[in-house]
Amino acid sequence: MSGPAPRLRNIETFPVEQDGERYLALRDPAGYTPAVVLVPLGLLQVLALFDGERDVAAIQAEVARSAGQPVRREHIESLIAALDDQGFLDSEAFARRRHEVDRTFLDAPSRPASHAGGAYPDDPVRLRAMMDGFFAPPAGPGTAAPFRGGGVGGLIAPHIDFHRGGPAYAWAYRDLAERGEADLFVVFGTCHAGMAHPFALTRKDYDTPLGPARVDRDFVDALASRARQDCFGSELAHRNEHSIEFQAVFLQYLYAGHRETAIVPVLTSFVHEALARGQGPEDDRRVRAFLDALAETAAASGRRVAFIAGADLAHVGPRFGDPAPISPAELSVIDREDRQMLAAVEAGDAAGFFESVRRDGDRRRICGLSPIYALLRALDGVPGTLRRYGQWPDPQGVVTFASVVF
Repeated sequence: MSGPAPRLRNIETFPVEQDGERYLALRDPAGYTPAVVLVPLGLLQVLALFDGERDVAAIQAEVARSAGQPVRREHIESLIAALDDQGFLDSEAFARRRHEVDRTFLDAPSRPASHAGGAYPDDPVRLRAMMDGFFAPPAGPGTAAPFRGGGVGGLIAPHIDFHRGGPAYAWAYRDLAERGEADLFVVFGTCHAGMAHPFALTRKDYDTPLGPARVDRDFVDALASRARQDCFGSELAHRNEHSIEFQAVFLQYLYAGHRETAIVPVLTSFVHEALARGQGPEDDRRVRAFLDALAETAAASGRRVAFIAGADLAHVGPRFGDPAPISPAELSVIDREDRQMLAAVEAGDAAGFFESVRRDGDRRRICGLSPIYALLRALDGVPGTLRRYGQWPDPQGVVTFASVVF
């Protein structure tokens, strides 16, 4: 039980339909519980009162007042118990669950491949076969040609799951396979759960079924020292976040057994926060200090450094808070607006990219704002080429993504 006044945690909610019935789905973006709980829409009014301010009796009274009919105490208590058992309430039980999960991660010598066996195969043979298929035309770009050099300074790849966006990854990574000369990859990822800090580093290697993506700990420590801020205060966000994990898998697919490479995993969460404050991204001094420190550390490292952003674009439709499904005509508008935004990205213009989103208040909910902005700043004006733009439409929500090579 959560105590006398149940409080929902900061979780993701979205409508779903199952067997002809409509539900509200609850999911934990921080991954402390793998469960997705379906709550009948008839209980939505009760659930909305789980704010930590009302006990069961007060919830009963408010429902009776607003709905004009009573709700039985045992029904509310049953809902509280079920949600607390699954880790969706801010309670003593959840605090114990979180402590155990966090301690397991912090004590682990490496960052486990948390999405292997779900978002992609955990068997290396099956995984390689699946990734080979991403390159196959017509959706894919064709098999990469033999390495010829010439340099790739950075790329934007999706972080949508491989089953939906696999070929789009191939459109970005084929250039890296053919021309990339880097041996160190700074990988910027979106933190979907948000963070207290704008950047989160980790010294932990990223495990994958294709072997670990090794972290350059000397680079990480030098960067953290130059940045003069707490770069590890939100390290726990790495535990379940997939936006860097999927890039680590692709880098291992390209280089494991062929070239010694290392990564610097950087989770990011600062552009949406700037928009909410009505400010620019670098009005937060920590953001400018970190990005300047990154440039200095890369220059001093003696490594051939490239930058990768694991970033999706628009998130629209009922699952993301819109009132109705997205029509084909609206998909065309999203396509046009995404491409206008991507023009600033291709120009290597970090400020122009931010302004293109600020103008409409981030109406399309661009998921990859922070990693894309960080990458553009790191590349310092280097232009890019859009290799692929894609949309994954679904009745409940549309996600868009792009593959850009610099």
